[in-house]
Amino acid sequence: ITLYIWIGGRQVNTSEKLKDIRRKSLMSQSSFAKELGVSFSTVNRWENGKAIPSYQALNKIKEYCDKKGFNFEIDFAIWEDKK
Repeated sequence: ITLYIWIGGRQVNTSEKLKDIRRKSLMSQSSFAKELGVSFSTVNRWENGKAIPSYQALNKIKEYCDKKGFNFEIDFAIWEDKK
C-alpha cells in the first residue's frame, strides 16, 4: 500500500515529511513515537517507507504539528493498494 498526501496544494513524500517534522522537533524516533502513542519500530518503518500511517495516526501527527506550530494541513490523502 502506498500513501500519497497533499499539503499546501502539492504532493509530498510521506516518509520525508514525517522525518522532517521529527527532526525539527529535535526528537529521537523513540521520543517521537512516545509522543504519538506508537512504537519506535512504527516510526522507524514510516520514515524508511516500509509502512504508512493510518488515518488515525495522521490525525495524531496533525494534532502534534498543530501544538508545535508545524504545517501539516492535509488537503487530501490517497491510500493505494498496488497489487
